[in-house]
Amino acid sequence: MERTFKHGIFKAELKNRFLCLVEVDGEDNLCYIPASCRLSNFIDLTGREVLLSPVISPNARTKYSVYALEGNDGFILLNLSKANEAVANNLCSRRFSFLGKREHIRKEHNVDGYKSDLYIEDTCTILEIKSILSFARDKNAVFPSVYSQRAIDQLFRLNSLLDAGYSACYIFVSLNPKIKQLAINIEFKEYWEAFNHCVKKGMNVKGVSIKLINGEPLIHSSLPVIV
Repeated sequence: MERTFKHGIFKAELKNRFLCLVEVDGEDNLCYIPASCRLSNFIDLTGREVLLSPVISPNARTKYSVYALEGNDGFILLNLSKANEAVANNLCSRRFSFLGKREHIRKEHNVDGYKSDLYIEDTCTILEIKSILSFARDKNAVFPSVYSQRAIDQLFRLNSLLDAGYSACYIFVSLNPKIKQLAINIEFKEYWEAFNHCVKKGMNVKGVSIKLINGEPLIHSSLPVIV
């Protein structure tokens, strides 16, 4: 089914990181931002055109949800949950053949207290997906771009789960299809060390980019990841 979007001009993020103001048809509207962190940490959205998707729930606080941002060559996805969906929908393709058998896939599955983004039951593989919003001129993105204790704690848990016999794959998703290479940000030493400990224990690493085609986020290309 074709998506129906509304165009708007982004005004400001509010103190509640899930809410913002967007001008729609000349009026300011309270809108939802489906992201776990403030987008202003990565880019100044003020005055830029955004795509809004209608919020279906009759009890919702907002009428619209921010979906995408206008870029130089089309819109760039801002809805991070849709990035996870794009990976899930593409997981059985040859692009992810290195993961082995992938017939039974579960979303947001609890693995010994760890909430995985995706879980492959066939091989007991935990998939952790990290979306990256970068507009670097050299087309090289880094992760993380801001300190995240949550991301570090996740790596510590993945380390323990690898010791317990589970497999793991860390998937970086660039929301900007123009990014050509990803790298771990060595400025955040604790994250970098925790990440490398997991890699040494066998954690796979994969980078991909996403492009919006007729409003749908699709895997655009595979990206090299510098560890």
